[in-house]
Amino acid sequence: MPNIAIATSELDLLRCFPVLLELRPHLVEAEFIAQVRRQAQHGFRIGYLSEEDAVKAVAGFRLTESLFAGPFLYVDDLITTESARSKGYGEALFGWLVDYARAHGCRSIELDSGVQRFAAHRFYLCQRMAIAAHHFSLPLT
Repeated sequence: MPNIAIATSELDLLRCFPVLLELRPHLVEAEFIAQVRRQAQHGFRIGYLSEEDAVKAVAGFRLTESLFAGPFLYVDDLITTESARSKGYGEALFGWLVDYARAHGCRSIELDSGVQRFAAHRFYLCQRMAIAAHHFSLPLT
């Protein structure tokens, strides 16, 4: 039976790294722990779903607040390892995020998704998410 938890130890984070690498191939393992710890100072957390001691899905997220949305949970990263897709792991982890957000007084869950990620868009729409905005970006480097 799958287990969902927040990664708190270095070992937990390192177990999540290969799955996150599928979504974020620019990450460097030697820098990963320090980066997550820096982001954690601003509320970033990593939740993960494991089964039979193998990490199947990972979510990087944070609780935040804005003038337009009030308190909300923002999902930075959500990935199910390729070999475990279409087995309900992503849906289970997303449901856990919804429960976590509700338990922490959030009004919504927000995320951005690359325009080319059609399978992810289908997944989010199946989770009852709405396409509510366009995200704009201006690289400074």
